Amino acid sequence: MQTIIKYIWFLCISFNITFLFGQDNNSVSNQGTTFTVRGSVVESDTNKPIENVNIEVNGGAYTITDAFGDFRIEARKGDELTIRHKDFETVFYIIQNNERIKVEVEPNLDKKESKYYKYKKRLRSSNIESFKFLIDSAEAYLKKDAKKSIQFAGEALSKSKSVKENSEAYEVLGDIYMHWKQYDLAVSNYRVSIQNLVTSFVRLKLAKAYKQNKNYQESIQTYNSINTESLSNWQLVELYEGLGDVYLLTKTYNLSINSYEKGLKVAQKHIITPKITDLNSKIAQSYNKKGELQKAKVYFNTSMGLANSQNKKRAVEEKVKVADFQNEINNYSDEIELRKQALNTISEIENDSAFDNESALTPQKQNYKIGKAYASQSDYKNAIPYLERSIIEADSKEDLVVQKDATRKLSEIYRNAGQFDKALLAYQDYVDLVDKLYTKKEQEISQAARFSKDIVNKQNRILSLEGDRALSESKYQLSKEQTKRQKLIIYSLIGGLLLLIVTAFLMYKYIKQQRLANNLLALKSLRSQMNPHFIFNALNSVNSFIALNDERTANKYLTDFSLLMRAVLENSEEDFISLEKEVKLLELYTKLEHFRFQDKFDYNITVDENINVQDFVIPPMLLQPYIENAVWHGLRYKKTKGHLEIAIKQTNTDEINIVISDDGIGREKSKALKTEHQQKQNSKGMGNIEKRVSILNEMYKDKVDVFIDNFQDEEDTGTKVIVTLKRD
Repeated sequence: MQTIIKYIWFLCISFNITFLFGQDNNSVSNQGTTFTVRGSVVESDTNKPIENVNIEVNGGAYTITDAFGDFRIEARKGDELTIRHKDFETVFYIIQNNERIKVEVEPNLDKKESKYYKYKKRLRSSNIESFKFLIDSAEAYLKKDAKKSIQFAGEALSKSKSVKENSEAYEVLGDIYMHWKQYDLAVSNYRVSIQNLVTSFVRLKLAKAYKQNKNYQESIQTYNSINTESLSNWQLVELYEGLGDVYLLTKTYNLSINSYEKGLKVAQKHIITPKITDLNSKIAQSYNKKGELQKAKVYFNTSMGLANSQNKKRAVEEKVKVADFQNEINNYSDEIELRKQALNTISEIENDSAFDNESALTPQKQNYKIGKAYASQSDYKNAIPYLERSIIEADSKEDLVVQKDATRKLSEIYRNAGQFDKALLAYQDYVDLVDKLYTKKEQEISQAARFSKDIVNKQNRILSLEGDRALSESKYQLSKEQTKRQKLIIYSLIGGLLLLIVTAFLMYKYIKQQRLANNLLALKSLRSQMNPHFIFNALNSVNSFIALNDERTANKYLTDFSLLMRAVLENSEEDFISLEKEVKLLELYTKLEHFRFQDKFDYNITVDENINVQDFVIPPMLLQPYIENAVWHGLRYKKTKGHLEIAIKQTNTDEINIVISDDGIGREKSKALKTEHQQKQNSKGMGNIEKRVSILNEMYKDKVDVFIDNFQDEEDTGTKVIVTLKRD
């Protein structure tokens, strides 16, 4: 009877909770390992560019150098780059990465029939050519550090001396924003690049950026506007593939298949093996979406056979994709077999290939989908072990999405199998995972908002630098032109200034409107901060102990310091913690400060015996800055040994006072001793505390009150801080 009641309760809940944050069963990475190699061919003595040099990669990619002697070509690590010209010996080079390649050719003065006879190849890694060095640096940091990469690109733009260099700098900026999924900014920068210098290569990138930003019609128009005769074989395949992708997204499947087939024809003709596999796979997907399953099977079989002849990672990607197809057509037996093969391959390549949780090639996802397929066949005996393995794998890799979905499916299987107690326990685990996932998603959204804001600020600074440079050039031109043209330029500058003023006014209004919405984010940021001066000085103390060969003292100090830092990090996500935890933090912090300044002060911490420290909560590390101010700006400068008193008293049943008092030199003397920089830093720190208290009181109805005054009327007036804390 008790089991039946539990089951009914379980069913009721299951009908009232939405299944949040599901997986995308069709998401399989289709990215290859290709990258863009940039380079140039020049005369060694004059640095004069050599155009129309044949550049080829074994595998089908081909291009020539332009009028500036520059080239770019798609390649992979280990490919052989061949550089041919009728006037010099053929150069062969094995590609290791995407660093810039420079080929220097020396003139042959002895042989009239051949203009050049010798070459030198080197990777660009010096600051000889500032612009190219900065561009290379931007590309080197592109996937590692967005801010640093944008900074290098902006500096390169400031060093630019031609429209070609301008175009290249804006193209790299577009590449950065594309990688970090800021597609609207990528579109803007690619368009500026094309405005400086029209190239088919950047147009292809612009079309792809439009697609990622869901401007599908603009993407199609851009693809169709590209002159196919100006493209290399690889670029032509990319054009047809990209066009097919857009048509697939807009559900015009016939046009999608037609575009993919055109790309496949070019890839087969020029033996571009990776693209042959990819396009067969995409044609299969298009036929599948169109509902022509037999044709989809044929192309999937072809793509899987081709993938098996490539590397193991590409082969397993295709197996997973075909397994997804088998799932869609309810062919669970073949799906299970393919996924088991994929699991074996993944275990072989997992150490050499880094798979993040977003990848479809993770053991937890494949185990989950095998278990799900068995469940679709009502084979619960085989389904349960795979789902349990999926949950364990997902938990070890902190993949909450898969862990949640696998737990949910396990609960459903137990319920269908009549094991209601296990079903209920699994469902309770599922609900807990939903809560954890919701919290994680909330944090990710917050982080993404901050990241996006930083990126936009970087872009605005670059635009500002460009505006400043344009203004300087305009002023230079004013000194050489006639009066009539001078007036025209002045009017243009005035108009631009007015536009900037209007823009600044609109931005000010927008920022003002967003300020309230940012309070929550500000609170999260403020509560996670700890005074950086303390951390810096603490580590300096450790360094001093080590320098004096006092290893034992250094170890003891560093151990206590690490305990404090760990406690701060553990409480960083909480608005409030118990008074008991805060008192322990204060004891540890004050102990560390006293350890460093034993000759400057003694201290005492007292807690009223009548206070139940579990009944009161307090914002974490709210009191630490006041204690730090007492030590660093009061007691440290006192001529005699001072005293720090921290007393926690109960004023009534629902309110306590926390009094932090010191007999140091006082606020006025401390202010007089500070440098201008120190005053600003202290003002900013106290301002952060006031803002934090203000936000908390607004959110929690005047829970915290802070009062600061002199402690005594003697020469060293000291400081007294009274923090009033109210119980809920």
